[in-house]
Amino acid sequence: MVRAFIMVKADAGYAESTLDEVLALERVTEAHVVAGDFDLVVEAEGEEVYDVLHSASNAIRSVEGVTDTKTYVCLE
Repeated sequence: MVRAFIMVKADAGYAESTLDEVLALERVTEAHVVAGDFDLVVEAEGEEVYDVLHSASNAIRSVEGVTDTKTYVCLE
């Protein structure tokens, strides 16, 4: 199982609605609105790295209000 954390930046006023949409995505196991450089921290899991990078990350980028993402794959 591959796990990754995806940091998400959203347009002003979109954090809450973005959170709801992201939580409904396949492979997303948790998501939280946070304070700091990013607006959301999302945890995603898949069988292969490809599953996480292409399914979760690409799906998140298509959510309205998302302006940027950074994906960090767990090594442990």
